[in-house]
Amino acid sequence: MTIAYIGLGSNLDSNLPGKINSPKENILSAKEAISTIESTTILSVSSLYQSKPVGPQNQGDYINAVAKLETNLAATDLLNSLQDVENEHGRKREEHWGARTLDLDILLFGGQIIQNKRLTIPHKELCNRSFVLVPLMEIEPECIIPGKGKVSDLVLNVDKTELKVV
Repeated sequence: MTIAYIGLGSNLDSNLPGKINSPKENILSAKEAISTIESTTILSVSSLYQSKPVGPQNQGDYINAVAKLETNLAATDLLNSLQDVENEHGRKREEHWGARTLDLDILLFGGQIIQNKRLTIPHKELCNRSFVLVPLMEIEPECIIPGKGKVSDLVLNVDKTELKVV
């Protein structure tokens, strides 16, 4: 079994029939969908946090969280399953750093460092983003990011002023 950490984010309604589809509900629904991924168990999920968007500022604020998983899947198989969940939530890949119904990123996968066409682990912006580091610290303050250090130390170097629990 491998411990993986997943970043969850949403700032658009999903417009899924028969569902409440606000960004907050998208995160909660994604959590449920992740819990059904084969050979994967959610161990914990952070609080939900509201943050300003990265990239174009002409979009709504994001709701973010981090989930800690235990999985028997390979990293690419987990990525495929997470992208299926994104697609089920109406994810469109149209603009880099654009608004989205759901964004699921593998932040860490065991202690592995992976870099290929589809996957970079640890996530390349992990250490620069309060909306990832703060929820990660909430659920695993002693977590070590390979090549970077302990989350509880790294979180001291990011701006947390616009981040709030929702």
